[in-house]
Amino acid sequence: MASVHRSKIDAWLIAMLAGAMALVVLVFAATIDRAATPLVLWSLLPGACVGLGLPAWILLSTRYTIDPPELRIRCGPFRWRIPIAEITALAATRNPLSSPALSLDRIRISYSAGRSLMISPQDADRFVHELESARSALTHGANKH
Repeated sequence: MASVHRSKIDAWLIAMLAGAMALVVLVFAATIDRAATPLVLWSLLPGACVGLGLPAWILLSTRYTIDPPELRIRCGPFRWRIPIAEITALAATRNPLSSPALSLDRIRISYSAGRSLMISPQDADRFVHELESARSALTHGANKH
């Protein structure tokens, strides 16, 4: 059975994204007020939709699903599928590099051929325990054949 873990979200990230979204609204409103021609409005609309929609989509959809034989990671329009059997290491990190993690309290997942990805489940201990259990079950199940 699949186990879904939501991303922990740092307050500073919410503030930063809310500020960016507010700026998009202010720029759109100021432009409408000054140059309300249909061409200007239609040209600004896609940017406003992306500027408002993408941060909201990322905040609302970032999650990690343990569903053996794979770990599925979702962050807005981005998706990853990592075979659990290929995971070689899990390590706590606060690395700020871009990743599908909404907090700096992260877990670095190392897998197949030196690849890695960082995530930030709300309950990191539970996530690690469930993922390790899934890894163990897959390893022991493969050894029985």
